[in-house]
Amino acid sequence: MKRALLATAAIAGLTIATFAAPVGLAADTPNATPQHVDDFQLTDHTRLAQHLYYFGYTPAIVIMTRTNGTAVSKTDSAALEKLDAAYKEKGVVVWAMDSNLADSRDAVAAEAAKQGLTVPILMDEQQLVGESLGVQREGEVFVINPKTWTVAYRGPMDAHAGAAVDALLAGSKPAVMRVADTVGKPVAFPEKAHAADFANISYSKDIAPILQEKCVSCHVNGGIGPFAMNSYAVVRGFSPMIRETIRTRRMPPYFADPHIGVFKNDQGLTADQTKTLVHWIEAGAPRGDGPDPLLANVNKTAPEWPPELGKPDVIVDLPAFKVPATGLVEYQNQVVDNPFKENTWLKAIAMKPGDRRVLHHVVSNHVPDPNQPAAAIPGGSVGSYTPGAQPQVMADNSGAPVPAGGKLHFQMHYTTMGSETVDKTQVGFYTLKATPEYIKRSAVISTFALMIPPGEARHKEIAYLTFPADAYLYTLYPHAHYRGYHVELKAVTPDGKEQMLLSLPKYDFNWQRDYDPVTPIHVKAGTKLVATWVYDNSVHNAANPDPKRNVTWGEQTPDEMMYFRLNYRWADETTSHVRDDLQAKLFASQMMGSLDSNLDGFIEKSELKGPLAYLQAKFDELDTNHDGKLDAAELAKAMPSRRMARQKADTPDV
Repeated sequence: MKRALLATAAIAGLTIATFAAPVGLAADTPNATPQHVDDFQLTDHTRLAQHLYYFGYTPAIVIMTRTNGTAVSKTDSAALEKLDAAYKEKGVVVWAMDSNLADSRDAVAAEAAKQGLTVPILMDEQQLVGESLGVQREGEVFVINPKTWTVAYRGPMDAHAGAAVDALLAGSKPAVMRVADTVGKPVAFPEKAHAADFANISYSKDIAPILQEKCVSCHVNGGIGPFAMNSYAVVRGFSPMIRETIRTRRMPPYFADPHIGVFKNDQGLTADQTKTLVHWIEAGAPRGDGPDPLLANVNKTAPEWPPELGKPDVIVDLPAFKVPATGLVEYQNQVVDNPFKENTWLKAIAMKPGDRRVLHHVVSNHVPDPNQPAAAIPGGSVGSYTPGAQPQVMADNSGAPVPAGGKLHFQMHYTTMGSETVDKTQVGFYTLKATPEYIKRSAVISTFALMIPPGEARHKEIAYLTFPADAYLYTLYPHAHYRGYHVELKAVTPDGKEQMLLSLPKYDFNWQRDYDPVTPIHVKAGTKLVATWVYDNSVHNAANPDPKRNVTWGEQTPDEMMYFRLNYRWADETTSHVRDDLQAKLFASQMMGSLDSNLDGFIEKSELKGPLAYLQAKFDELDTNHDGKLDAAELAKAMPSRRMARQKADTPDV
């Protein structure tokens, strides 16, 4: 997290110094080719994020506009595929882009599959990228020079486009830079007709309320944001950075795909809010008339505890720990007395880091007293923390159980920041006054056989859990380290039907959040919950600790994790009818789910990969019924425990 904040602060300092007066950022005419191509991030038709400036190392980037269902786009898309095939090995990035408001992502994906297209199709759903490029119609090709971020060629998909790419590969300027194209169907950009009105967007009535709703909770004195949004002058000074972080989807720090799921803690901007902010900034961020609502924040400071929860009922002070300036810090295992003398149910847990710059994560559990009888309620986690985390709030009529007595154990992971500091974290517990009806449970989807080859930019890992009985999902929480790029969770029912539950087109290590469905998700017995992670182990990942490594599972951030936590309740379990047997059956599915990448319920020889590749030599011996695959019983005999498997693979335990 510290890297992101330092980088943001550096950009902010430059912005204030250089942006002394509002400057119009839009093209002089609606369809003009921009002098400079500004950064953006769009999600493609496969739900993967594509970030323009990430590809600054390439010799050329080609973007072709397209429309669903037209003959021109069909012909041009085929030509674009050929161009991609011709130049892919030379490092050229090729995209299509759909800015048509009538074209849904699902429809675009279906047409791409029907045509056999492999080139990513960027969905410009808010039309901001098409507006800034001056797009007029389908079939327009923009060849971008990443060395200068300028448009080297604009015109139709013909020989001139290939010649422009050849010129950039040769380090020269294209002989033909602009060609008029009147063949394709026009793309309608309704906002262009109102561009002159953007200067009339009201800061007081339109802009400040958006910032107050979506930004100020972090951008307040003493908050996690690098500056406080407490006046028009501050917002105006940072407006170029605000525009850039919105266009690249880095802010607000909420990354769930808006087409998949509806979540309680949605902090993302709506499409209208996004366009209003960007258009206002592009018009010069005018002050306009009216009061400045953000001035009310001048004397406000970040609250000590979440304002929606207030002061905790019980606060536990964890022991202070001195974090050195450099080096890897071994996990610190803090054990404190359990403050609860009676069996207790929690409605919420909030962790307050002593120094969020160095605290990577906290995981916890209740440790029973071996000298006391078994508790009447199950023990488990008593809270967790990751960068950007929000309080953990239990769903209605449910609670997290904490048995009386024993100890509370907190695993503390610290990362160094170049100077010594002391962390003294506090844990706030919010208790229920009466026993709830339901028990909040948790489980993790993961694969200890994780192996990411050196230099691989889009490596995929898949794992799942099979639910033995009906359940309701409360929370979805993905976690990886610096190489995590993209993550999804889907439900696959026994009859093969699939439902996507969560997608993060671009995962951000600095902002790891719980995603709580507005309505708990009903999971039917036999359903597989399948997590898919994509990792970027390339040199182009600026946060990559070492792109030359074969990366395996590990607890430290230079290593990597494939991790997806679920919080849920069993449909048939109440606090008076505990079903620990269902937990045992669920956990029994972890081994198969961590290896079975094709989801068929068996392990083939090729699925014993990475740290478990050594078992391939014993496959025939393990396959006792000689059917060419390992079933659950055969797999259990091969690896009687996950811990033993990790020790054999010489990888750390979870």
